[in-house]
Amino acid sequence: MMRYGIIGEKLGHSFSPRIHAMIGAYPYDLVELAPGDVPAFMQGNDLAGFNVTIPYKQAVMPFLAGLSRVAQAIGSVNTVIRRADGSLWGDNTDAWGFARLLGDTAALRGKKALVLGSGGSSKTVQAVLQEAGIPFVVISREGADNYGNVGRHRDAALVVNTTPVGMYPKAGHSPLPLAGFPQCRLVIDLIYNPHRTALLQEAEALGMEARDGLLMLAAQAERAAQLWGLTPEGADRSGEIDDLLRRLTQNIALIGMPGCGKSAVGQALSGLTGRPLYDIDEMITREIGMPIPAYFERHGEEPFRAVETAMLARAATQSGVIIATGGGIVTRPENLPLLRQNSRVLWLRRDLGHLDVTLRPITQGRGVEALWRERAPLYEQWSERAYDNNSPAQAARAIQEDLL
Repeated sequence: MMRYGIIGEKLGHSFSPRIHAMIGAYPYDLVELAPGDVPAFMQGNDLAGFNVTIPYKQAVMPFLAGLSRVAQAIGSVNTVIRRADGSLWGDNTDAWGFARLLGDTAALRGKKALVLGSGGSSKTVQAVLQEAGIPFVVISREGADNYGNVGRHRDAALVVNTTPVGMYPKAGHSPLPLAGFPQCRLVIDLIYNPHRTALLQEAEALGMEARDGLLMLAAQAERAAQLWGLTPEGADRSGEIDDLLRRLTQNIALIGMPGCGKSAVGQALSGLTGRPLYDIDEMITREIGMPIPAYFERHGEEPFRAVETAMLARAATQSGVIIATGGGIVTRPENLPLLRQNSRVLWLRRDLGHLDVTLRPITQGRGVEALWRERAPLYEQWSERAYDNNSPAQAARAIQEDLL
């Protein structure tokens, strides 16, 4: 059977194998290459076709017998096709994917776009915007238009991030503050891991439409499969693939009052789905080397909250896991973007009289009712859905049926 795959320098967290498995039943390999290995691979591999990701989209070009018009115009290749005579030809389906992500451009035609970054992905975006009749300015670290003087483009209606700023594992960083762009209505970040970068979270907070790069990834993969002759021309399952991939890769994060059963529901949901469970309290206990009540008594609440945030940051960068948080996770505002970057946040509710407050120092110290009055508005604000936990098994099944 003919084999396909993707080459790049670091591919451990690539979504491409999952996407191609949804497109068709053909072998698709991850091929990690050091820079010095590229020539030998290009001259000696037996793949029938393969994708190319950073940093090799230009490096493969000297080894190709020809390029498509799009690849020539952009100056980079992300899809290689082996023809019947054994020669390798290069194409660029990223442009196809970005056009699918951009969608209907009628409202943007003639309005200014800012393209953040000047690398290979930027050139792809520029080509699509030019074709769509959307004028753009490229913002880079140096040059006439840079991050130091970007404020003169306050009239931008669209911002597209093509840089790796905010990408896993260095999530939480943003290439640009958006508050200075009052006319901006759409922000696109080509990053898809995490799903909500810091840039996209700020866009949402400001009322701007925010799109990550997952649909682009799905669409470019589907187009590659068409070029390899594996799927019919004109097919478009990218929206379906995007939706399924989100279900597979987004975390489920459980928040709620101490003793409401987040760990129990997390364990039940893990058993139903096979997803790993990250129990933040258990992670903290391993980190501090003692029971949480003892740590509270010795060090107080603030040092504990700092450890809790560090453990959440560690868990929240994962994909497709279940996170059972502590009841006080909502007391630190910096925990919200950590949760939202890759998770669907669910509020588990339970009658206050049925909460297990054993060995819970804050609950015992302040009282359940006072704690509820303080935290209930935060649980509601932070979550997208709420589930009653009258039975961990039933709550887990409800979550699975609704979201997974």
